[in-house]
This record gives sequence, C-alpha cells and structure tokens, in this order.
Amino acid sequence: MSGVQTVTVGAGEGDQRLDRWFRRRFPHVPQGRIEKLCRKGEIRVDGGRVKPATRLAEGQSVRVPPLPDTEAPPSDRPDDRRARMSEADAAMIRDSVLYRDEHLIALNKPPGLPSQGGSGQGARHVDGLSEALRFGADDKPRLVHRLDKDTSGVLLLARSRAAADALAKAFRARETRKIYWAACAGVPSPRMGTIRYGLVKAGGGAGGDREKMRCIHPEEVERTTDARRATTDYAVLENAGGRLSWVALVPVTGRTHQLRAHMAEIGHPMLGDGKYGGSAQENAGDGWGAGAGGALSRKLHLHARSLALTHPVTGARLHVTAPLPEHMARTWEVLDWRPADVPADPFLDDRETTR
Repeated sequence: MSGVQTVTVGAGEGDQRLDRWFRRRFPHVPQGRIEKLCRKGEIRVDGGRVKPATRLAEGQSVRVPPLPDTEAPPSDRPDDRRARMSEADAAMIRDSVLYRDEHLIALNKPPGLPSQGGSGQGARHVDGLSEALRFGADDKPRLVHRLDKDTSGVLLLARSRAAADALAKAFRARETRKIYWAACAGVPSPRMGTIRYGLVKAGGGAGGDREKMRCIHPEEVERTTDARRATTDYAVLENAGGRLSWVALVPVTGRTHQLRAHMAEIGHPMLGDGKYGGSAQENAGDGWGAGAGGALSRKLHLHARSLALTHPVTGARLHVTAPLPEHMARTWEVLDWRPADVPADPFLDDRETTR
C-alpha cells in the first residue's frame, strides 16, 4: 500500500477527464475505486474536491490517496481480462464494428450494453470488451463519448491518445453531427422544431434514481440550482395513424438523458421509455404513455443512427451510419416505415419553431 502522493499534471496530459488521467497513471486501480475515492474527497485537485469527469489542466496538483500495490491482482491484468472474456462476447463486439482504420473504430453498440463500467453497470461493457478490438495494436481503443445503456447505434473509440484528444475536442466544440432515430408516442406539432428546456437532476433521495433528469423552463434555468441549458432539434419523418411517430433528433447539447427527457416533456415520450414516459398505452391529457401494446417491443426505441465528423488525422469528412437494432427493425417493419424513404439529414431546411 502506497502513501499519500501529490502528482503534477504533466505537459500533454491536460484537457482530459480526471478518471482517464488516473487510470493511465495507475492502471491497476479500477474505475469503481476512482469514483468512490472522488465521492469521499480522497482524490483532490489543487486542494478542491472533484468528480471523475472533472477536466484537468497542465500544472495542476492531484492528491492521490494511499493505493494498493502497483502490481495488479491476476483478475485485473489485461491478459487475464482477455482470457476471462467469452468468445461469444469477443465475437459480438467485433461484429459490431462499422468502420475501422489505424486511428479510430466506429461501433454499432447493441442496446442493453453499457458504454463503460461504473455504479450498477456490472463488468460487461464496451470499455471492457474493447480488449477484443486491438486488431494488432499495443493498446486497446479508448472511448471518446458514451451512449446510454439502452440506446443503440454509432459509438466511436480512438486507437491512440492523439486521436482521442482530437475527437474529444471535436465533441466538446460541437463539430460532430449526430442524428438519432426514435419511435415516439403521438405526433409532435409542429412536425419540426427545437426544444430548449433546461435539465436538472430529479433527485429522489436515498434509493432514488440518481440519473433521472427533470426539465426546467428556459426562463427558470438561471434561477435553478445545478440546472443546465439543453437544446434538441427534432423532425417528424413518418407517423402511424397519429398513435406513433418516427422522429429524427439532433442533440445540440449533450446532457444526460436529454433526448428522452425533452420528448417526454413535450408530451411525446419514446416507445419503451418507462423512466420518462411510464407504461400507459392511452393518451393521458397532454401527452401519451410510452407503451403501445400489441406486437411492438417494450424496449427503448432510441438509436444513434448516424455520426458525421472530420477525421482527426486525415482531415477527410467521415460519415458513419448504423442499421437499426433488431427490436426497432421489427417495429419499423410492422409500421411499414422504410429507412430508404427518408432523407439522411432532414434538418437541412430551416426549422419551424422553438419550444
């Protein structure tokens, strides 16, 4: 067991999340332990408490509490993690690759698979399975953004530190173009618009849902503690008799559960979203429940359909599209919604309204 250390963030180590910096410096310390040390205030930056997502700057001082010996136990070593990974999981994650070059990998993340480990996520997640995505490289690829566990679709991993830094900056600067598809209850009116409700954690106390978000009117955001502004563009592509609609969504900002909370707030929760839409099948006042009944799946119908970005090394424009997951493809077939019949980007025209 080591003693307390003070480590300076070195040249080239700035502008990255604390937990990622920590794992590179102390690879034997698991993500869950880092999160716990942050919650307890044992990891500090320049004397202040921090969260795992806190971004570091060069020259800052990080207080590192006593840690286990640097030799990782056998079950935590990369070679043992690869051995512990089932052949089925390794094949599954490799089969999810949509695009690959020497700098980055794009996956079609399956629904139900977390992007990263953490509280309540278990041991099976994209970050852990990425050991199977080395394809001859010395290091496993790094996540540069995340999708919620139940959301499927395009997910990027970088194959080098330089590519990871460039992609992370592109996401923060909103230089990427992400389009999601969802099946939503009812039909939003107007058929194209922008939602600008702020978001704040709903809370709920002990045992409550720590991730669920609550929408705040834009005029109340500045007066609401911890609320953050959020913007979503939406466009209705098709509808099924006014009961369900196929909606394209662009998260202009990237808040937790933003798309799900925004669509529920305007009365059109996503099919299968029990967290924000409940399970009722009938129209209850201003909005619909998130259930449809019949042959349609009860799983969340939210899919990261496409991602367009400038390649971090070549500078070429890259556009990656992910096929629908099985449960959404069945819904689209039942409703006779055909991906080939809609534009790849329906937001090229001017938006109609703001909400």
